[in-house]
Amino acid sequence: MSERRGKRALLLGSCLAAVVAGTVTPGAAYAAEQANLPPAVQDLRTEFEDCAAGDEPAYVESPPVLTARLTDPAEDDRIGYPERVTAEFEIWWSDPDGTEQRRSFTTQPTYVDRIHRITVPSDIPSDTVISWHVRANDGTANSPWSSEAPGAACRFVHDDESPAAPVVSSPEYPEETRWVGGVGIYGSFTMDSPSADVVEYRYTFLGGPQRTVRPAEPGGPATIRFVPLSNAPQRLSVQALDRSGRMSGRTDYTFYPKEASAPVSRWKLDDEAGSTTAAAEGGEPARAGGGVTFGGPVPPGVPLTSAATLDGSRHGFLTTDAPAVDSGRTFAVGAWVRPAEDDRPMTVLSQDTASGTAYALALEAPRDATASWSFTLGDAKVTGGAPEAGEWAYLLGVHDTETGHAQLFVNGHEVGTKAEAAPVRADGAFQIGRIRGENGYRQRWHGDIGDVRAYDRLVVPQEVTELAHRKPNLLGHWSFGTADDGTTPENKGGSPLRLSAGASIYRGPDDSCIPDLDPDCPWKPYPLVGEGHLTLDGEGGHAVLDTPVVDTGDSFTLGVVAKIEEAEATRPMTVLSQAGEHTDAFKLRYDPSAFAWQLVMPERDEAGAPEKVVSQVTRPDGSSGYGTQLTVVYDDATDTVKLYADGYTNTGATARLRDGWTSTGPLQVGRARTADGWGEYLKGDVDELQAYAGALRDHDVIGLGHETDPCLCG
Repeated sequence: MSERRGKRALLLGSCLAAVVAGTVTPGAAYAAEQANLPPAVQDLRTEFEDCAAGDEPAYVESPPVLTARLTDPAEDDRIGYPERVTAEFEIWWSDPDGTEQRRSFTTQPTYVDRIHRITVPSDIPSDTVISWHVRANDGTANSPWSSEAPGAACRFVHDDESPAAPVVSSPEYPEETRWVGGVGIYGSFTMDSPSADVVEYRYTFLGGPQRTVRPAEPGGPATIRFVPLSNAPQRLSVQALDRSGRMSGRTDYTFYPKEASAPVSRWKLDDEAGSTTAAAEGGEPARAGGGVTFGGPVPPGVPLTSAATLDGSRHGFLTTDAPAVDSGRTFAVGAWVRPAEDDRPMTVLSQDTASGTAYALALEAPRDATASWSFTLGDAKVTGGAPEAGEWAYLLGVHDTETGHAQLFVNGHEVGTKAEAAPVRADGAFQIGRIRGENGYRQRWHGDIGDVRAYDRLVVPQEVTELAHRKPNLLGHWSFGTADDGTTPENKGGSPLRLSAGASIYRGPDDSCIPDLDPDCPWKPYPLVGEGHLTLDGEGGHAVLDTPVVDTGDSFTLGVVAKIEEAEATRPMTVLSQAGEHTDAFKLRYDPSAFAWQLVMPERDEAGAPEKVVSQVTRPDGSSGYGTQLTVVYDDATDTVKLYADGYTNTGATARLRDGWTSTGPLQVGRARTADGWGEYLKGDVDELQAYAGALRDHDVIGLGHETDPCLCG
């Protein structure tokens, strides 16, 4: 019985074995026949840097994180081998006595194609080259060490000491020495840290943008060039950075530039009529040809008394025996000019060389293009701006040998595109009104020239603006505080404004009557500004000057405070206008459909002429309900018109308007020309009307709208 049971058990076991053998998967059978493929490592990094395996190790400021990506061949996954891998990192170094130290670290198993990392212990030695490599294990096989050929061990050095603060020096601008160098004069500043591993210096001037400079070799000095733009105290702040990224303490270096130096050559050209020589405030006097007449006009608003007029003939020039400035170094030349024509090339000034011209300022007039101004230096040329016959312009050409750029400024604004230019030294004569060509002098100037200057330094931006600035002249200021016999006076005794029916002066409350103290004293609102303002009824009320207030063909500024109650703003209403023969030269109005104050300026004195319209979106009664200070500025020098609201403008309130035309009609307050005569009558209040010949600058506009006039500096 027991024997039979044993045989049956044996038979059953054989059957089960056969069943199990019959269910083995093809993959398992393939695995039994195929060897496991070893994993691999790649993308080795020390901190965030690639593996440094060459002669130069990576420098780190703290014990680094070491990383590697582990992969395993896709074939292993298909044949059933494990999908998890581990990384074994090993680091080693030599002690000062030559004894080798090794440490090993193994990561936890994770899926393939993942980053494995370890953090190197903090007790590793500093200033010692430490090597490392890594290998992967998939549970069955190891990859080769990453250092095995064709690979190499990664290397790093732990730097635990910050570099010493740099020492700064400058021959042109010694530290704490007052009034040296000068505005527009470059100086060299050398930074040098005592630490031998410094690879970069980071510096900033007076809290400006941070910049960097690298020494030629680690631990060496580095030199930068800097030009002061003002004579305010300057501070250079510098820090040194070493190879590990450690930063030194900050060194502050203070220096004091002198004020900008005067031109090395200058001819005002304001000599007496009949003179044959132009006196020089710098440089040598200039001989005048027979085609030069002194005592000519000057631009309004500039500190010149007269200029020279050149007739365009072969005798219309001024010249010296020596150069005005060393053109082989940084220099600038400029002048006020007014061409009598703009349809042919003409030269303002130039510098002779032995065989040609070193540089020139000129008017270009190509046959197939519009005229422009130009600054030429050697083979380089910058062009821009728009010359107009009979119109003054200030030209300035600058060559900066530090940047290698030639630049041209017209009326205080850079025009054209900077040009790469090489210095051109010259020892010939300086010319005003002509340029030397292959067959003698040519392109002779016809028109006026004044205040010719040459600088042996960089002319800084603030100077560029001031040189071209024309100080506006106050033409009239009406504060609408009183009325007498149907007129309201100009503040300084100029022409009064005549008031029509429907126009009146509103006066504020009497100080002797205080409503809070006297119940019989009626409450009255205060005027917009000061003691009174002009009130218009919207049906015909207006004020008028007997003459035009500004020359609309030249630069001008108009300021006024205006208020319209929101409930009354149901139609366009004009605050100021000045008419020509067929249309208004300008019209300042409120348009409720645009919810904006608008300035409308036709391009020509023709009915239906195209119009420039700029806008300032604001409430008709002002942002605070007490009116809006509106300013119109037309700058003929830059061909722009701007509308300001409460002292501010924007791109939507700015337009280009070339060739403004002169209107002959009187200034109107509260109405404009329409097809049927007069219309757009204002129902509202007006105060502090100010008119200037010339274009006010942004910081001057903010001062308008008061009973006292702003100080127009410069």
